[in-house]
Amino acid sequence: MSHKVQVEVLGEFFFSQIQGVPIYDHAGKQVGELRDVAIRWDGEIPKATGLKYAKGVNELIPVDQVDHFNQEGVKLKGPLAAERLVSLQPDEIYMGKWLMDKQIIDIKGAKVVRVNDIKIFWLQTGDRKFLLPVAVDIGLRGLARRLGVEFLLKKRENHFVWWHSIQHLEEKTASLKLVSDRAQLDKLHPVDLADILEDLDYKKRTDFIEDLDVETAAEAVAEMESDTQIEIIEHLDSQQAADLLEEMPPDEAADLLGELPEEKADELLNLMEPEEAQEVRELMEYEEGTAGALMTTEYIALASELTAAEAFPVLRKLAKEAETIYYLYILGEGETLLGVVSLRELLIAEPDSRLDSIMQERIISVLPEDPDERVTELIDKYALLAVPVVEESGKMLGIITVDDVLDMLIPDRGSLETFSNFFTRKRAMK
Repeated sequence: MSHKVQVEVLGEFFFSQIQGVPIYDHAGKQVGELRDVAIRWDGEIPKATGLKYAKGVNELIPVDQVDHFNQEGVKLKGPLAAERLVSLQPDEIYMGKWLMDKQIIDIKGAKVVRVNDIKIFWLQTGDRKFLLPVAVDIGLRGLARRLGVEFLLKKRENHFVWWHSIQHLEEKTASLKLVSDRAQLDKLHPVDLADILEDLDYKKRTDFIEDLDVETAAEAVAEMESDTQIEIIEHLDSQQAADLLEEMPPDEAADLLGELPEEKADELLNLMEPEEAQEVRELMEYEEGTAGALMTTEYIALASELTAAEAFPVLRKLAKEAETIYYLYILGEGETLLGVVSLRELLIAEPDSRLDSIMQERIISVLPEDPDERVTELIDKYALLAVPVVEESGKMLGIITVDDVLDMLIPDRGSLETFSNFFTRKRAMK
């Protein structure tokens, strides 16, 4: 016959409220002050095992030697005796040193927050008393509490993450992660993943990227600022970095490699698949500030003799790798650009219509050596979503999308103010 275990809550407080409180022996003599709390995290919820009572002292007071615990102080059951002290074990960590200010990835909010405080219960079951951390406080009120100004935010709710929702901390320096995070990571928009990665310090980004599949990681890295991209690539294992670059759009990979030292860039290119590496090398040869340096080689090319009906299965096959599918480029011998068909035109065409009968032959294009300004003028003047880049002979080399132009003109498109100011100025100029 089983018996229910009665657990009584003797007190509840936060780590910031007990750090530094005096520690007294059974006779009321102060023997130290609470510097930190050792915990063992081998299950869902960690348990406190010992109290650090003095600076520079490695021994701990076992929690089972504590008789009374609150925000005023700690009282022991007996004297502070050397034979009763214990050492920090390999599977134990200090709550304050290793958990306070720890970064925690909030997938729901697509951001990185910090552990501002830790909620703790002082419990009793039978004749046994113990400390149990139950939640981390990631809210502004927790930060105010540590600064001693919680009274300013009394009306603001605490923002807790309960411990059963947090993954076990495998390494002391790792970020905290929620149990459900891994299943949700791949569902986040690349921009949200980029925001999270940019908020993490460089040591923790590598761990986070390893939790993502390489395609998702590449999409996220492509959304980041150049400085952050470089930092990530430099701190990844070389093969991991090469795999990531392979999954990025070739023009993005070329831009990123162009910012690295030549020796490092060559190392990564040699680790990439030969075909992808050659594509990137060719893009890196174009001078900065030209159409060639802006273009991507990921576009959809179709043969002129295909019918509209025959084009759809080819389009489905190629669409995943293309930068844009709105324009379909019709190529002849030697990859000469003959015309362009919009996706709309393809959809409304008769199934047996050949592509060369519905394509637009008056093509707006640029040469690879044309300056950025020429590309911008054409996209603006003709309201294009993309412009093809061709050689003098007519051979098609790639395309430049309107997104590429915006990235060049407005590097910080994440700022709504910057973005709106650009178009306000643009309208005023017309």
